Amino acid sequence: MRIFGIAIIVVLLSSEILSCSGRNSTINDNTTKEKKAESISKVDTLIYPGIYQTDKYFNLLTGKKIAVVSNHTGIINSVHLVDTLLSREFNLVKVFCPEHGFRGTVDAGAKISDEVDEKTGLPIVSLYGKNKKPTPEQLNNVDIVVFDLQDVGARFYTYISTLHYVMEACAEQDIPVIVLDRPNPNAYYIDGPVLDTSKYRSFIGMHPVPIVYGMTIGEYAKMINGEKWLKGGINCKLTVIPCKNYNHNKHYSLPVKPSPNLPNDRSIELYPTLCIFEATVLSVGRGTDKQFQIFGHPLYKDVEGADFTFTPKPTEGAKDPVLNGKLCYGFDLSKNNSIFDIKKGQINLDVIIKAYNLFPDNDNFFKKTNSLELLAGNSEFRKQITSGLSEKEIRETWKQDIENFKQIRKKYLIYE
Repeated sequence: MRIFGIAIIVVLLSSEILSCSGRNSTINDNTTKEKKAESISKVDTLIYPGIYQTDKYFNLLTGKKIAVVSNHTGIINSVHLVDTLLSREFNLVKVFCPEHGFRGTVDAGAKISDEVDEKTGLPIVSLYGKNKKPTPEQLNNVDIVVFDLQDVGARFYTYISTLHYVMEACAEQDIPVIVLDRPNPNAYYIDGPVLDTSKYRSFIGMHPVPIVYGMTIGEYAKMINGEKWLKGGINCKLTVIPCKNYNHNKHYSLPVKPSPNLPNDRSIELYPTLCIFEATVLSVGRGTDKQFQIFGHPLYKDVEGADFTFTPKPTEGAKDPVLNGKLCYGFDLSKNNSIFDIKKGQINLDVIIKAYNLFPDNDNFFKKTNSLELLAGNSEFRKQITSGLSEKEIRETWKQDIENFKQIRKKYLIYE
């Protein structure tokens, strides 16, 4: 890979400097060794997603008819997994894509049609909309499935639901699944209510896990299998290709945005909190360049501290954003904010509680549908906010469920 080439160049240049050093060769020799060791160390500690570990999965694909589940995030050295496999003359027969489509530009919730990829001529089958689970017919010419999607570690981010249905369909057809693992930028903490699957199971929440569950998608796949969450308790023939040099506490900046409205690290960090506002009348910045970093509404106009204005407009990934064309007053969380104390490593309940209390029309803050219940995972969260419970009191209601989940989670961890 290119990065190892850089390390070799550093070593060669160091040797050249040493050979010209004359009487200071001893000093230069020690300095060169230190610099060389530092350069190699930096290379050795870079994080590599599972897709880079080709020696661990290429041999599993030889002679097989392969289907790939991926989108624009499935890249290795800026080259897509599909192109990589085709260039190595593997027999790739089909591509499945999740919400937002193969190129990752489709609006959240928008219908995605099947198509043929212009570049490769491969059929692309949508796993969003009516067809969320591959059918037996769609898998009838497939020997093995390779899954590579960049997750962000929030329960309502639908890539883990796609993972579930792919594993279930493949288990039913006795087709092995290889998950090429990727770092989760929100894997360093666990927070939020655990989903009540008896009442609020949906495509934005299928399993009894907290909103933020602190696992990579490979670890999550192991948990789906191990906890018998697939229909009938069946098991998928699963192989996880792990990341290299990764642990849950290492910062990882995504090389490409995972979906149209998560453009940067800050939006991904705030997503588990601000996505709750999708169940309110507020805008969270869809149709602006600060998606999931701001929120607002025309009714915040005279609210003290609401000193940020924006007007949502149609953009790629937000053709008809909430409050389209309306001047919104609100709050910019893309930087430090005097009204809200943004804390890392937790869902910022302070933001949700204050946003509700500052809104001039409390009765119409939350949508009348059950969208809040589906996002939060229970029927209590709405009542907790509207009845004025404190952040501490709300967190106390999550505490035992989170501890129980942690005991389940640790059985499937690959990384520290």
